Amino acid sequence: MRASSDPHSGYCQRPLPVDLTIRDARREDVEVIFGWILELAEYEHGRAYVTGSAELLEDALFGPTPSAEALIAEARSDPEATWQPAGFALFYRTFSTWEARPGIWLEDLYVPPAHRRSGVGGALLAHLAQIALARGHTRLEWAALDWNELALGFYAKIGAARLDEWVLHRLDGAGLDRFADGPGPVG
Repeated sequence: MRASSDPHSGYCQRPLPVDLTIRDARREDVEVIFGWILELAEYEHGRAYVTGSAELLEDALFGPTPSAEALIAEARSDPEATWQPAGFALFYRTFSTWEARPGIWLEDLYVPPAHRRSGVGGALLAHLAQIALARGHTRLEWAALDWNELALGFYAKIGAARLDEWVLHRLDGAGLDRFADGPGPVG
C-alpha cells in the first residue's frame, strides 16, 4: 500500500510500515470480532450495556438472513510473517429517502492499540467507501462519541462532514416494549 493524498482535505496516508490486507470476515473471525467489540465497549465506557454474544453475532453475520457484514484488516511485519488480525469494520445497508438510493452505516470500526496510527483504520474506511461505490450506494455514514477527539479529528481530516444539526434517537429495552404496546398520550 502506498501513501495517498486527498488535495481537498489535506489528509495524507503515510506509507504503512507493515503489509496490510482487507478481506471479508469469515465465520472463524467471529470470536475475534466479538472480543474487539467488548474492547471497544470498554473504551467507550459502555461494557455493562453489551448484551450480545459471539453466537448472536455469528447469526447476524452468517445466519440465514444476515443483517450485517464485516471486514477484517490483517497485517504482517514482513513478507514471511503470518497475517495477523489488525482491526475490523462492521456495517449494514441503509436507505436515503431524499436520494431514493441505498447507503452504508458503519456501526463499529475498531483497531487494537498495537495497530493504531499505522493506517489500518483509514484502510478499512477506504475499503468500505470502495464497497459503497461499487454497490451504487451514495453514502457512508457513522456516529462518533463527542469526546473522542482523536476519531473526530481523523474524520475531519479525511473530509467527512460532521452533521451537528441531526440528533440521534433510540428506543430500546423497556422503552421499545412500552411504545410498541401503543404510544399513549403524546404532547
